[in-house]
Amino acid sequence: MNTDALPPLRVVLAESGILADKRFGQHFLLDLNICRKIVRLSAISADETVVEIGPGPGGLTRALLEAGARVVAIEKDTRFRPLLDEIAATSAGRLTIVEADALKVDEAALTGGPAAVVANLPYNVGTPLLVKWLTGAFRPTSMTLMFQKEVALRIVAQPGEEHFGRLAVLSQALCDARLVMDLPARAFTPPPKVDSAVVRLEPLSQPPADPLIASLQRVAQAAFGQRRKMLRSSLRSLGGEELCARADVDPKVRAETVPVSGFLALASALRDGEGHVSPRLRG
Repeated sequence: MNTDALPPLRVVLAESGILADKRFGQHFLLDLNICRKIVRLSAISADETVVEIGPGPGGLTRALLEAGARVVAIEKDTRFRPLLDEIAATSAGRLTIVEADALKVDEAALTGGPAAVVANLPYNVGTPLLVKWLTGAFRPTSMTLMFQKEVALRIVAQPGEEHFGRLAVLSQALCDARLVMDLPARAFTPPPKVDSAVVRLEPLSQPPADPLIASLQRVAQAAFGQRRKMLRSSLRSLGGEELCARADVDPKVRAETVPVSGFLALASALRDGEGHVSPRLRG
């Protein structure tokens, strides 16, 4: 698709009189060169189905269509429908617009098959959307996502680093997570108060089975809920020192120093201790 015939995004916004709505965490990315770079980093292929959340005026949408993707754009703010319809009219049927809340939508029903997610996520729902895609019924083939810089660091952080916590454990237990691009606040309209970053998440070839992930979330929540305490204390409600012994994890360390493999061992020990058979890895 050639988007050259479409008017510039700043002109479109000015003519429509649409301003960013703080309720939706909106900050528009209007530089098409940056949008194209994000699409290149996503490594999507021609004819691949891509889910985009919060397209707004459609900058990233245009770049995805230029790359040959089939885009399912989920937008909660109905003000943008005429702008997106204009893009759809030039897309040769490659753009489907869905007016819905991304936290509630059934992506699998919309895509009808495997799909990647590429999105400049609204700041106020970025983390819950990521958790939904990591643990819910719809599992993207890959995710290339824009977050606030601090959230991005929480996803890719390693044990012992300041931002290492529950989000890092869950993300890295299921995906190879890498920070692939930084963006300053001035790249957006209006500029947010913080910088942003793009994270690329690729599912592991043998991710843990869902029952183990459910236990992992319980362990991580308890451990990081009292992150300054030793595991024998923070995990007391789940078995404390006994749980650590079964998992072969030092009960005297703090959660922030335990690698993802250690948390998976704790999750497996928790399930075994509750009478479950330790789940095998999905092949």
